[in-house]
Amino acid sequence: MRLFLMLTVVCLSTAALADEVGRPAPSAKQGGTPLMVSFTDLRWTALPERKGMQFAVLSGDPTKGAYTQMRKVPAGTDNPLHTHSSELKNVIISGVWYTGTDSASARDFGPGSIVVMPGDWVHVSGCRSGSDCVFYQEGTGKFDFKPVVERSPVR
Repeated sequence: MRLFLMLTVVCLSTAALADEVGRPAPSAKQGGTPLMVSFTDLRWTALPERKGMQFAVLSGDPTKGAYTQMRKVPAGTDNPLHTHSSELKNVIISGVWYTGTDSASARDFGPGSIVVMPGDWVHVSGCRSGSDCVFYQEGTGKFDFKPVVERSPVR
């Protein structure tokens, strides 16, 4: 039942996000083939940019351009200041994901939350302790993780 609820949230959230930007969801093309994947059938791969994280591609190719994927992030993961070249949309399914412009102002997002981040937005992110985070991610371009060096205040 829990898996059904999680996948329903992803499907409904994806449709809502697609409507928001005025284009169809990846599996909703007129006359296209529907995308139907059981969570237990996902093929997980290690994310080279971030040790311990995994992804399962649903559509597209995150190494080349636009994509959709599921992501798993271990509980207690902290990502320091960084950016991504393109816009990312995340729908949190389980765990508590956090993000913000710095650690002090980062907000927590639990299951059902939607986080849309513009390209080149400098931020921290991660998965709070307690349970691993699983989320649906849609990228408008190639996935990248670009660390940002914190600058000391100018005196």
